[in-house]
Amino acid sequence: MPQATMLHCDTEAAEPICLRDLAVPDAPLEARIGIAPGLVLLVQGGAVVGWSLADPARYLTSGYTAADPVPPSPDTRRRLAEYLALSTRPLVDEVMDKEPDAWHRLRTAERALLSRREDRSRAEILRRLVTRMIEDHGNR
Repeated sequence: MPQATMLHCDTEAAEPICLRDLAVPDAPLEARIGIAPGLVLLVQGGAVVGWSLADPARYLTSGYTAADPVPPSPDTRRRLAEYLALSTRPLVDEVMDKEPDAWHRLRTAERALLSRREDRSRAEILRRLVTRMIEDHGNR
């Protein structure tokens, strides 16, 4: 499958859609092929052009544990959507260029995740991702 270069995500990261290029949204999809629970491949012109994942916050894990069977909180979903926005174009370019508004959003996300009591394990995973982003781009 070609690498996805576009991300479409609503404010609660309900079903992010990753597409291979800008031309994909211009034509209707021919099929959505389910390959796992909540995961579908998007087909256009007889080729796979992207994928989507329903409720990705449900699958936030450290990589060493199984996904929590308790559904994620609405705040966790919003924080994941914020992280996805900040880590993809165009906002990631603003983070890398140290634009004040983007960095304010990044720091606000970090503080909000630190103070989370509900859905703590997922919030901690997201906080580590945000902190890593701050460390990776803060010294440039």
